[in-house]
Amino acid sequence: MGIEPRTPVLVGIGAIEQRLDEPGGGFDDVGMVIAAAQAAVADSGIAGTSVDWVASTRGLAMLPDPARGVAQALGATARTVAATAGIPQQTLINMALAGIRSGEIEVAIVCGGEAKRRADIARRAGVELPPHGQDGLVPDDDLTPQGEIIARPEIEIGAVAPVQQYALIENARRAAHGWSVDEHLDDIAGLWSSMNEVAGHNPRAAFGAPMSAADIRTTSASNRLLAWPYNKWHNSQWSVDQSAAMVLCSAASADALGVARDQWVFPHVGLESSLSLSLSRRAELDHWPAMRLLGEATASHVGVAVADMDHIEVYSCFPAAVRVQQAELGLDPARVPTVSGGMAFAGGPFNNFVYQATVPVIERVRAEPGSFGAVTVVSGLLTKPGLAVWSTEPPAEGVLIDDLVDHARSATAEVPLDESPSGRGRVATYTVVPLGDVPARVVAIVDLDSGERAVAALDDADVAADAIATDLIGAEVGVEGLALSV
Repeated sequence: MGIEPRTPVLVGIGAIEQRLDEPGGGFDDVGMVIAAAQAAVADSGIAGTSVDWVASTRGLAMLPDPARGVAQALGATARTVAATAGIPQQTLINMALAGIRSGEIEVAIVCGGEAKRRADIARRAGVELPPHGQDGLVPDDDLTPQGEIIARPEIEIGAVAPVQQYALIENARRAAHGWSVDEHLDDIAGLWSSMNEVAGHNPRAAFGAPMSAADIRTTSASNRLLAWPYNKWHNSQWSVDQSAAMVLCSAASADALGVARDQWVFPHVGLESSLSLSLSRRAELDHWPAMRLLGEATASHVGVAVADMDHIEVYSCFPAAVRVQQAELGLDPARVPTVSGGMAFAGGPFNNFVYQATVPVIERVRAEPGSFGAVTVVSGLLTKPGLAVWSTEPPAEGVLIDDLVDHARSATAEVPLDESPSGRGRVATYTVVPLGDVPARVVAIVDLDSGERAVAALDDADVAADAIATDLIGAEVGVEGLALSV
């Protein structure tokens, strides 16, 4: 079968990990992204000057235009794109694939990186880091998220941290499955310990030291409670210096530039949904219909279900994210859903893990010609999903690139949110937040007797302690404004 000249193909990958302990040493955020891009270009064997489009996510440093730094370092004249958190990382890949297919782009780099560990080391040592040198830079395309990711009442009670939102999802899962608290804690600790074992075999992993299920499950001084049932090591670890990049081009360009055929990896699917709906407005708190739709579209196009693909990296910011995706995609919950070790142990660089995890997936696909590798994407709070599928074999029907937003909107049931409630109802889900080391606050989503939803909180250490020991879901409560009464 001949390959159409405008067929997109991935030809280079690069991943960088920095583990220096000297305050102020090593690469800054810009340097990390540049180093990854240079590694990806070297892997492809092409000249960096041939790159005409560079897209980068923004990390915690919120650099104005990291892609411009990459283009300048490569000596390339390129259009640049910067994406703020809330734009799925899959979006940049899809933009590159669509541009290559249409002929608007010949050689693209998609990249991102983080140097938070370096910043943390300098801060603790009282060392002031030099500026990034990006003042005044403006990307050609600046992508910022639209729509409501967190509802106003969620913001007003302070339930904006991802760990709280995912803990709310996690506890809703427990109720849906009918598990006891102990059964639930054992499940997520077992899942996470299996991912830790994978990280132990990954030389790039930032936190690959062995950690048992009991270590992860137990709250301790080194594993403090963040939002029940999540401790520190249930959480994505973003204090890392990691960056990654991929080089994509047309098949015609790959041939013209002399890229060896054993470097070629074809995208079969680049799917996402840009539907933005806050957690408290979702009728089913433990489901994600949008991800299910992506999986169904993938199976229809590729002819292989995601569950049957050879190499899978499921986005792993929190256990709930993994378990919900496994359910929606039909993955065996006993299958370890990572080749990297996941965001708690391989490292979770802010707004970049998808690219970091794509590198080992591509390496496995190259090592096993004809195999399929799938990488899932989470943006927001199980808000905007993404899914990419890669293989050394070209797609028979071309690459499927789409935003299934309209399908996701139709498939996602909503509940009206009462933003000034007064009445009674039952707890749909909740979490407990500590003050220092002491459980102190209950945050709840309540199904009101009126048929609407409410978000409320209660600051009471005794109630918080009881809510950890015994399940509060289903309990009758009162809500007055943002105040919860039990």
